[in-house]
Order: sequence, then C-alpha cells, then structure tokens
Amino acid sequence: MPVYLLDDELWFPPVQEAMPDGLLAAGGDLSAERLLLAYSSGIFPWFNEEDPPLWWSPNPRFVLFPEELKVSKSMQQVIRKNEFEFRVNTNFQEVITSCSQIYREGQPGTWITSEIIDAYTQLNELGHAFSAEAWQSGSLVGGLYGVLLGKIFFGESMFSKVSNASKFAFIKWVELLKENGGVLIDCQVHTAHLESLGARMIERDRFLEIVKEGSQRQIIF
Repeated sequence: MPVYLLDDELWFPPVQEAMPDGLLAAGGDLSAERLLLAYSSGIFPWFNEEDPPLWWSPNPRFVLFPEELKVSKSMQQVIRKNEFEFRVNTNFQEVITSCSQIYREGQPGTWITSEIIDAYTQLNELGHAFSAEAWQSGSLVGGLYGVLLGKIFFGESMFSKVSNASKFAFIKWVELLKENGGVLIDCQVHTAHLESLGARMIERDRFLEIVKEGSQRQIIF
C-alpha cells in the first residue's frame, strides 16, 4: 500500500489504506482543523523533527476503557497519603514542554518539537487539548496531555519528575473522565506501563465505531 502525500487540502485517506505498521500519510500541516479531523478519523501525528508530519492509524489500537482501570495496592496507598495534588489545565505549556524534555530509553531525541508544542497549545486555547497534572509542594512534578473530543480522550504523552507522579495524574484523570461520562482513552500503541493500568488492544474498526459515537457530545467538567 502507498503512503499518501498530503498537501494544503484538508483531507485524509481511509485508514484502511494504512501500512501494516499503521503509517497512513505524510505531509500537510498541524493546523487545529487538520488535527481535529485526524483524531475524529482515528489518526494521530508522530514524526521526528527532520521529517514532514507523519500520520498513523495502527491496527489493532491500544486503548483503556475507564471502567477497566487497574489501580495497584501501592498506588492506592500513594493516593490515600495525599502525596500529590491533582489539577487540570493549570499549566498546559509546562506539561507539554516537560513531556518533550523527558529522556525515554531507546529514543535519541523527542518527537515533541516546537511545532508540536505550538500546535497543541493552540488546541488547548481552543478548548480541545487538556493537561492532567500532579503537583507536589507547589511544583508541577508529573502529568500528561492529550485531545478531548466528545467523550473520547486521545492521550499523547506523559512525564514524571517524581516517582508515581504521572501514574497518579493518569489515574485521577481517568477517574474524572469516568465520572463525567467518558467512554474511552486512546493510548495509541502498546506500552507495558499502560497495560499494567488496564489498557488493551481492540480492533481498529471497533475503535472507529466508538470514536464516531462518542465524539458527538462534549464532556463538561
């Protein structure tokens, strides 16, 4: 299957045309309109700084249903001890910047470039991107960010400067989404960390059905 080349026209090819690894298209831009179209179509951007935007739609898809969240006994103790304070969207810029600076084993650099930061900051200002944050003694020590469309949250990246901080933020965020009718957290591709919290693979067609149905009505916190 070919990798489609995008231009200024706002469109994406059918996700069924993606390569076996999920790569669907290259090019285009990171405008708010294109990003929102991508997420609502089951597509997300992921590329290195020297590359054009690359657009992905893997099959199967790694997701977490809020009701399937697993909280270990050790994390239950962390939460009970009130080691962290949970906040939402109080410093999106610092969250996404911190995500870009965290060292990740096996990755020589970061895909969260200044272009990505600018694009998702704009989505945040428009009310579509959110940060879930763990604070400790007045400092931001962990968190995550992503895009919320209707009742679906598309997770992008997380960071932690203190042990358990990002896990705490993730758990509290999933619980908040569940309380407000959230139906799915898109985790994109498999990680052992998120699998331990209850994430699992589902077929892309099922994922797209859930996104289509769940993105129609926005959660209001």
